[in-house]
Amino acid sequence: MRGVNADTRTTTSTALGRLAVPAGILAAVAGAFAYVGTVDPNEPGHYPVCPLLRHTGLYCPGCGGLRSAHAFVHGDLGTALHDNALAVVAYFGFALVWTVWVIRAARGRPLRIDLGTAPMWTLGTVVLVFTVVRNLPFGGWLHP
Repeated sequence: MRGVNADTRTTTSTALGRLAVPAGILAAVAGAFAYVGTVDPNEPGHYPVCPLLRHTGLYCPGCGGLRSAHAFVHGDLGTALHDNALAVVAYFGFALVWTVWVIRAARGRPLRIDLGTAPMWTLGTVVLVFTVVRNLPFGGWLHP
């Protein structure tokens, strides 16, 4: 009977150990979102201005990301999408990948993300098109 309890403790501690890294990543991301949700990026002086926007007047793919995160934290999905739609997609993408990671870690299986070249080129193309369109006159609806 004594051996069964030791095996149960070992299995439990091993499972908790496998979940430590995903839990730490979630804590860091939650902390970052909590900070951005508390310190409003819409008020000047709290965060640095995007260097590309400052020097060229062009929006990078990340411009509006902090305002988007702030609106997202406050439950305003419409404003979050307006400020940076690509960032909102990334928030949900992170949540999906993190959930799969936790499930696989709990089962003792490693997380393997092998996208291959076609999905990576597609992702790069989406980011490039988003960046170009938001800087064209008809892409004003994508401005943060």
